[in-house]
Amino acid sequence: MDDIFGPGANLELRVVKSRDDLVERLTALRKLHKIIGLTSGTYDLAHVGHYRYLALAKKICDVLVVGVDTDARVKKRKGSHRPFVSENERFEILCHSRYVDLVVPKEIDDSRWQLIKTVIPDVLIISEREYSDEQELQELTTLIKELGGKIVILPSQSETSTTAQMRRLLIEPIDNVKKKLAEVMEFLNKIKG
Repeated sequence: MDDIFGPGANLELRVVKSRDDLVERLTALRKLHKIIGLTSGTYDLAHVGHYRYLALAKKICDVLVVGVDTDARVKKRKGSHRPFVSENERFEILCHSRYVDLVVPKEIDDSRWQLIKTVIPDVLIISEREYSDEQELQELTTLIKELGGKIVILPSQSETSTTAQMRRLLIEPIDNVKKKLAEVMEFLNKIKG
């Protein structure tokens, strides 16, 4: 317990890669009457919205388990250019957050809602941005009720997303290059003419 809730990142104890180990730890925590919360995400280029969200999530439970997409899973969902930050760095960054108790990698071959079925959270915490498909949200709600838990939907905690930030970082320099190129072309045309 002290290794999870104590000071320090304690990566070797807080990043749980074995599902059997995860179940064992959660069983022990439940015996202590701890409320288990689960959320998940990519956490690529973490920003203030991520931490505001995690802070709110932690208020809902005693133990916050955070599923984090592995690099392979992110590439499959978001393209070969992502993630910007490697999975091990993202795991470590989250372990340095006082709101996160356990970090669990979500692998590319994990079945749909596998982590939810493994953790069996008392509270599944999701962002309003995460499930915009009403049918999918209903299926998830049914699953959580069957597992004896509840869903809490948190409002978005940021004005932007990592993807939007990256677009801005890429588009502004490209626009500057286009402007400089136009100036060079104009100068070359003057020389020719």
